[in-house]
This record gives sequence, structure tokens and C-alpha cells, in this order.
Amino acid sequence: MSSQLVELPGSYRRAIGTPKGSVRPDETVNATLVLRRRAELPAYDASARILSSAELATRYGADPADVAAVREAVIGAGLTVAEEHPESRTVRIVGFAPAFASFFGTRLQTVEHAGGGPAHRTRDGSLSVPAGLDGIVVAVLGLDNRPQAATRHIVADLKSVSTSYTPLDLATVYGMPQADGSGQTIALIELGGGFGQSDLDSYFTGLGLTSPKVTAQGVDGAQNVPGQDPQGADGEVLLDIEVAGAIAPKSSLVVYFAPNTDAGFLDAVTTATHASPAPVAISISWGQSEDQWTQQARNAMDSAFADAVALGITVIAAAGDNGSGDNDTSGSQTHVDFPASSPHALGCGGTTLQASGGTVQSETVWNDGGSGGSTGGGVSDTFPLPTWQSAAGVPKSASGGTGRGVPDVAANADPQTGYRVYVDGSATVIGGTSAVAPLWAGLVARIAQQTGKRPGLLQTMLYASVAAGKPAPALRDITSGTNGAYSAGPGWDPCTGLGVPDTSTTTAFGG
Repeated sequence: MSSQLVELPGSYRRAIGTPKGSVRPDETVNATLVLRRRAELPAYDASARILSSAELATRYGADPADVAAVREAVIGAGLTVAEEHPESRTVRIVGFAPAFASFFGTRLQTVEHAGGGPAHRTRDGSLSVPAGLDGIVVAVLGLDNRPQAATRHIVADLKSVSTSYTPLDLATVYGMPQADGSGQTIALIELGGGFGQSDLDSYFTGLGLTSPKVTAQGVDGAQNVPGQDPQGADGEVLLDIEVAGAIAPKSSLVVYFAPNTDAGFLDAVTTATHASPAPVAISISWGQSEDQWTQQARNAMDSAFADAVALGITVIAAAGDNGSGDNDTSGSQTHVDFPASSPHALGCGGTTLQASGGTVQSETVWNDGGSGGSTGGGVSDTFPLPTWQSAAGVPKSASGGTGRGVPDVAANADPQTGYRVYVDGSATVIGGTSAVAPLWAGLVARIAQQTGKRPGLLQTMLYASVAAGKPAPALRDITSGTNGAYSAGPGWDPCTGLGVPDTSTTTAFGG
């Protein structure tokens, strides 16, 4: 194969941090290569038969000839093929840093950040691939192993909590159907932290429930490591499990632990997508402003979500906890969070809920005025407006473009009206849109059990009869509040989307 290198589109990434020199020549690097499809997926059709993972691989996975070409080139460069997954079109490779730098036409450096944290490997500029792989390899992830995403949860200051709820309280408030998720599997994506069974037993016993079946699965060498960070990753992991598990206690929960890199994130999603049995929902409570992803990584993740949808899986993602700016420091930009901005993910925004005895007294956009977070939301600068959202009244993006509106739906997320959970031996209250994703995942499991249908791309049903400025028939509209640049109003808005669940939500699933 020719040694000529061709630039890989969408791979540009700017180095950050203080350079400390090239990586050691004996440093082992793991990377994930994403290959092209053998044929494009057709447009989503809710009435079409759900595919199996094997069928997806045969029709729309990686062509065996492409896999063979990649294998030959990788081995010829002195690298090792660790795993091949034609169904997800991924090939994991491993080797020493100099061989990677040469193969992909880049320089790998070690950097440190002024704010602390472990040093990591980075690169600057675009990657290249051998000319023989041009068009075959569409993404190369993992060479730069900076943390890709952050949790979307906030641990409440208990002195400021005005009220708090168990997930069962919210199931009542939101009129969820009387079901327990029997026969369903929910996948939870985690990029750090861990859980202990004793925490789960204590929590679910306190709710009067039997602990659901929870299984930890490591991806790319990551493991369930509990008891290290109750204010951080552990809080996220246990929040996700306890919310989804309380809403759907008879479902099976599989927690996928992966390294917090673009490669680890993608590999966790593809592993969950092609698991057997296939999950009814994949809940993701980690994210990052979409401009902080490379184009190749966004496209690879979105394509993986499209695979999940073809298998009947609903992908659910938190919309962020930093308002319309999504933690932008310039003070003048609006950004949306990815993966919530993927058109194949159900983006989840947040509200502030005041309820008593199962009855809503008020529910507004979550915005703590800059002191405690605010729901993410806005208009994507990278993903176009989906056809199913075209009548919802999504405004132009800050750059003047027509893009995918975020979020689609919402639920309680304010830490001051947060979720009562149990983390590393202590009861606490946590909020953030992180909690909304597993709540919706549990709701999807309940309704799938009740209807006998896997909803897949749920948005196509929720938006089916939506008109700009008009409430969606399947959700309760939230019309008061702001997340910074945007305000809530009748119908879809870039704060709480179409609104929160109510008793008619089941109808949107065909129930």
C-alpha cells in the first residue's frame, strides 16, 4: 500500500495545555478507527421492521474488503489490530506512539493544564491516512486522550434545597403509566466513577423496592471503580442507576464504563448498541459543547446513534447544565451540548418543579440565576434541522443558520428541587439534566413494556402533529422562564423543548 498520506476530513483539533514535549517512544496508544458504511441507512421509518445487529452488519456495516484493507495497512505500519467490529464499523488498534504518529501524519505531545489534573496526550492540526485508506477510514479517535466530556449533574447544597423528590414521586407527578419495566434493558453510559451494591440495596430498600438487576461492563479497559468521588463521577453513576432503576425497577440495567476520551465514549455507545439483548434505551448524562468535539467524532457518534435507532433503541442525552452558553467563557456565544444535539438523540432539558401530593403547583425553566446552573438549549451550528422538527418553530442559530433545536423534552432538574439519592454511603440531593436522561429512559422502558413496541426514534412520534407556538398533544408545555439567550413560550422552545411528560405521553408511543 502506498505510503502517501491524505488528509482526513473533519479531523482538525487544536492542542490545549502547556506542552511538555513529545510522548515517550515506549508509550502505548490505543485508537479506534471508524470505517465507512457499505451502504447508507435509509431514512427512518417508524413502521419499518426493527433490524437485528447481524442484519445491520450485513446491510450497513463495514465491508469485509474495507476491514481487510485496514488490517493490512495497520499491520504493515507495525501496529496491532486488537478488535474488529464490522457491525459498528470500528477497528481498535494498539501500538507505540511513534508508529501512530507516522501512520497518521501527526505529532503526539504530552501537555499539562494550569488548572491541574493529570497530564494527557494531545495533537495539533489534522490527521492523515494512507492513500489506500482514503474514503475507507472516516474517523481516527483516541490519539488525543484529553477528557472529552463532563457530567451533567450538580450536587445540591442541602441548606438551599427547598424541596426534593424521589423518582417515584416524579413518576406520579408526570403521570407515568403503571408499569415496572419488566422484560426491558436500559443501558447507561459512564466515563468514570462507579457504584457499590450496598448503596443500591440501601436506596431501593428505602423506596420499598427490590434492587433491580444492575451489571457493570468495562469497555476499553475501564472498570467500575466506586468510592472515589462522591461529589463527581460516583454521584453521576449512582444518580443514573437510582433514577432509571426506581422508574423501571423490573428492568435490567447495564452500566458501560469507558475511558473519558472520544474513542472511549464512542466504544461504550457501540458496545451498548450491539449488546444482546438490545437495550430499549441508552441513557447518556455526559456531554460537552458541540464545538469542543472534532467533526469526525461528532459524525461518528451520530452515526452510531443512527445504528441504535435502526435497532429500535431510543438514545437519550442530557442537554447540559450551563444555560444557552453551555459553559462558553466569552459571554457572547450560544452553544448547544453534544450528544444531545445529535438528531438521533432525544435531548433532555431541565425544569424547576414545585409539587405537593403528586400535584404540580408550578413548573418553570430551570435557571438558578448564574449561581447554580441552568438548563442547556439552543440551536445547533453543526447539525441541520431534522425533517421531523421542521414545523416546530426552531429559530435561526446564533450564526444565522438553520439547525437542529435542543432540547426535545424536559423534566425536573434544578438541584434546589432535586432528586433524593444515595451516594457512597450517604443520602444526598442531586440535580442537573443528568437526572432527566435516566428518568426518560425509565419512562421509555415502562411504555415499551406496556405497548409491546420499541420506540426507536421517539422524536418522530412526539413531533408528529406539532406546529410552531402550539403545545404538543403528548406533553405538558412549560411556558415560563429563560436559560439565558432563550425564553420559554407556547409550543417548542430552546429551553424545555416540547415540555414534560404527562398522562398523554403514552399515546405518542402508540399506547
